[in-house]
Order: sequence, then structure tokens, then C-alpha cells
Amino acid sequence: MKGDLLSMASLQLSPTNFPSCWPAPVRRRCQPVRCAAGERQALFDRIAPVYDNLNDLLSLGQHRIWKRMTISWSGAKLGDRVLDLCCGSGDLTFLLSEKVGSSGKVFGLDFSKEQLSVASSRQSLRARPCFENIEWIEGDALDLPFPDSYFDAITMGYGLRNVVDREKSMREMLRVVNSGSRISVLDFNKSLQPLSSSFRDWMIDNAIVPVASSYGLAEDYAYLKSSINDFLTGAELEKLALDAGFSNAQYYEIGAGLMGNLVATR
Repeated sequence: MKGDLLSMASLQLSPTNFPSCWPAPVRRRCQPVRCAAGERQALFDRIAPVYDNLNDLLSLGQHRIWKRMTISWSGAKLGDRVLDLCCGSGDLTFLLSEKVGSSGKVFGLDFSKEQLSVASSRQSLRARPCFENIEWIEGDALDLPFPDSYFDAITMGYGLRNVVDREKSMREMLRVVNSGSRISVLDFNKSLQPLSSSFRDWMIDNAIVPVASSYGLAEDYAYLKSSINDFLTGAELEKLALDAGFSNAQYYEIGAGLMGNLVATR
């Protein structure tokens, strides 16, 4: 659920062919993700091989619509340099690649080596030239290996709910995005409406976990309910972005209120 609902000898499989006017990213090798996040890192490593199939099954394919909406809200355009944070298996990354074209550049960053392995394998199966503009990076959302004001847009799918420090993650996004540019953050919606919350919990208990159990991942997906309950409401996400320093923030409920998207402008 993240990025995207959930021996790497060469993670950076795409050529790094920056135009001369673009500064190269800071090549810090990210430190191992802090212990508090270790269990979730291991979780996403475990589910990586079946992550895409489960997303299709559990959302009845609707996640593809939500992700296209996320890309649209990001404001990414032809020739931009963009970041897909907590990229998972790369769904948003590939959509960004199409949006910015071969003259743009896309970075897909995740803390899960297995998710990045799946993403890079999917890239090798795609023939479109624009997909050659992607670089995969293993890294920490709380310590991004990029200079200030480096990106024209940032997306994040199902990642903010899983980071150990949401405030710091938001500040890092603010730091690396250009002035006037946007971030677009997709995740489960924490509704304050009792009916919506009850329906969501029923779906998790009676649809998501049983389907995941057929892949031997019942316990891995059972965490969803608690992670959503511990997440922020739309109003709280807007406040999180504004407190971090974004100039404005707007939260949209989508997917019949089951999902939400935060759009914030620096």
C-alpha cells in the first residue's frame, strides 16, 4: 500500500543523461532505514512479488484511475524533473515518465529493495522511449538525497501513512520541490463519517484480508486497519502541509470516500 496501495547490483538501471542545465542529485548513500521502520520495510519486501496483482484485485482496477488523478494534480508537464516518493513497484513513476516525456527526468525512490527490483523489471518490459528517463534509487523519505528546490513536482502513493515521521517527510518534500510547484499525495482516506469508517473496516476484514490470505499474506495486510486509524484526516493533512511551510493545501476525497489525495503548493 504504499507507493503506489503496497543482489541489487544495479538499482540505477536507466542512463543518467541530465541536460547540462540540470545539477546532478547529491549522491549520498542513504543510511539503513531506522529500526522503527524496519518491520514495515520487511513487510513491503515480502509483498513485492504479488503487490501489483493484489492492487488490481482489491481495488477492482480502480487504483489506476486514482493514480492518474494523482499525476494530474501534481502539475507535472513535458520536460519536468519529478520525483515519485515511496514509489513501490512503479505505477506512479511510469505515469510520470509518460507525462514528462523523454526530455524530462523521473526519480523513483523507495526503501524496499524488493519493490525496486519489481519496478526495474517492469521497466525492462516496456518499450516506450520515455521510460528510459527513469532512475531508481533506494533511499529514505526522511533524508532525501537531492539538493534543495530540485523537482518540478512530487508524487507519493500510499507512503505517507507508513513513514515513521510524517512531519519530517513533509518538510523534506518541501525542501526538494521548486517554489510554486506541487506535491500530490495519495492514500487511504481516514473518514470522520461513522458509516464510511464502518464500510472501510468491513471491506478490510471481509475482502482485503481474505484475498491477501490466498497469497499467504493475511497477517501482512491485517495491519491496514490500524494504520488507517492511526493516520490523519484530510483536515489534519492540510494542516501538516501548511505547518511544514507549503503556501496552500487542499485535500480531496475520492473513490467514494475510501481514498484521499492531498495537493500542496510550495
